[in-house]
Parts: sequence; C-alpha cells; structure tokens
Amino acid sequence: MSVPTITLNNGVGIPQLGFGVFQVTPEETQAATLAALEVGYRHIDTAQMYGNEKGVGEAVRASGLAREDVFVTSKLNNGFHARQDALKAFDTSLTELGLDYLDLFLVHWPLPGIDVDYVETWKALEDVLATGKVRAIGVSNFHEKHLARLADETSIVPAVNQIEVHPYLAQEPLRAANQAQGIATEAWSPIAQGKVLGDPTITAIAEKLGRTPAQVTLRWHVQRGDVVFPKSVTRSRVEENFALFDFELSADDVAAITALNKDERIGPDPDEFNWIP
Repeated sequence: MSVPTITLNNGVGIPQLGFGVFQVTPEETQAATLAALEVGYRHIDTAQMYGNEKGVGEAVRASGLAREDVFVTSKLNNGFHARQDALKAFDTSLTELGLDYLDLFLVHWPLPGIDVDYVETWKALEDVLATGKVRAIGVSNFHEKHLARLADETSIVPAVNQIEVHPYLAQEPLRAANQAQGIATEAWSPIAQGKVLGDPTITAIAEKLGRTPAQVTLRWHVQRGDVVFPKSVTRSRVEENFALFDFELSADDVAAITALNKDERIGPDPDEFNWIP
C-alpha cells in the first residue's frame, strides 16, 4: 500500500500517515520505530519532551533506509522558549537523533502564561529554518488567535499545526483556520486514547466494512485531509493502523463520524497549559 503525500506550504512533501512515539519508553523506542519502518511507515513523530529521540535516530539508521526516505519530526521542549535556548535545543535534538537535519520542527505548546512570548520562539524557529538544518517548521496546539498573531508579527507561515483531533473533538473551526492560511493539520490522539473505539456509530461502520473501529477512525482522519500518526508498540496493531488505503468511507459515513463531536478533550487546553518540565 502506498501512503499519500501531502505537500506543505513550502513545497516539502510529508507522508499523510506516520508513526508516533508519544509515551513510548526510551528503552522500547528503537524496536518500536524499527518495526514501524519495516511495516512501511516513512514518517516518525517524536519530541524533546518524550525523551526518546535517540531511539528514533537509532531505528532510522538500523532500518537501512536512505535518510531522505524517512520524514522525521521533533518538537521544542517547553523549557526552551527563549530565543537562544530554542536555537541550542534544536541542535541538541539533532545530536540526540544523530541526524544531519530534521524534516519538521515544531513549537510544542504556545504556553500563554510564561514570561517568554511564543512569537519570540517562532522567530527563533525561522532562524533555524534559514540554516538549512530543518526542511519545514510548524506549531503544535496553537489556537486561531495564536495563528493570527504569528500572521501579523512574523514572516513565515507555519507549515503545520499539530492539534488534538478525534471524533469527539472534531476541531472544525480550527481546521478551517489552518486551511485558510495553507497550514496542514496534524491530528494527535486520533482515536482519543481508545475512547471512541466502542462508539456505536463507529462500530456499526466498521462492521459494515469488515474493518476495525481503529481503522475506520483513522480512515476518517485521512479522508478529511489531516496528517495522522497513531502509536502502538504491538506489531499487529502497527500493521492494522497502516492498512488504511485499500478501502474508503462513504460521504455519509464521514459525516456521521464528524457529527459525534462533543468538544471533549483528552489532553490539556492550550489556553491553560503552561507546564515546563
């Protein structure tokens, strides 16, 4: 199966399906990531906060794949928002990963309550982009008002906005705001940590199509045009999550799943989250 590629607003291509390593322990990361690459994933999403960048880099090298064939994302840790701290932290990510460049680097959270403005942080990432050590830069967990400030006060539009999206938090207004600026939406917690998998609407569609509820939910993300990166350390589930491109949901199925929205978050609200490790 071939994973579709989405072209970002700077011309860089990103595989629409990736493998996430959030909450994968450092000890498990190399094996889990290598298994995903063996299955066929070519997009790996990590973060400084996860503490497992090293294992991702080890897996990329052990896979035997050419570096340019694997899209690698990492994210800035919340304690490094000041300009010089952000520049240094990016180089630390390259060292941890053992890579010469990153494909995508994100501001992980806007952190509205700290004494460093996220606009300063974004300008630091613009400087990183100018070095050529990263192919694209973006943000994570930014709301419409955060994106509007970046548009007014900085010169580069984020390539992506990685946000919590799942059937119980469909995020239609924010996805529309992303699209209006040419920002790709990436969906984290795409199955709401499993909470949506027993939903009667999703299970009925899954039974009709002869697919699992997880596959139906992930296919919903794909057909809406979002980048999605489920995670699992179980090989069979890694394979299951990859098998999304030999079936389709009907327009009615997509609409029915979207209508499940409750504006219900699994993670924290970006307007309130100011945690620094």
